[in-house]
Amino acid sequence: MTVHRFHETIAGRAYHIEVTPVRNRWRAQLCRLPGVPTAMMPFYGETPDDAARLLMQWLTLAHRREAMPAAATSSS
Repeated sequence: MTVHRFHETIAGRAYHIEVTPVRNRWRAQLCRLPGVPTAMMPFYGETPDDAARLLMQWLTLAHRREAMPAAATSSS
């Protein structure tokens, strides 16, 4: 099986991404450590780079939202 690996730093945290073929597309997901489950859904793309880019964009947005002050995220 072909596996593409990407190592990225997002918001100061290191992420290891694996991209593997699934039928006619590519699936990107965070590398799992032995014995450590991951609840994160995979991201799919037409190429390994596309799939990894989608996952990296989501992680970047998640970190931005986490960094926002509480007042900016409330709907009052």
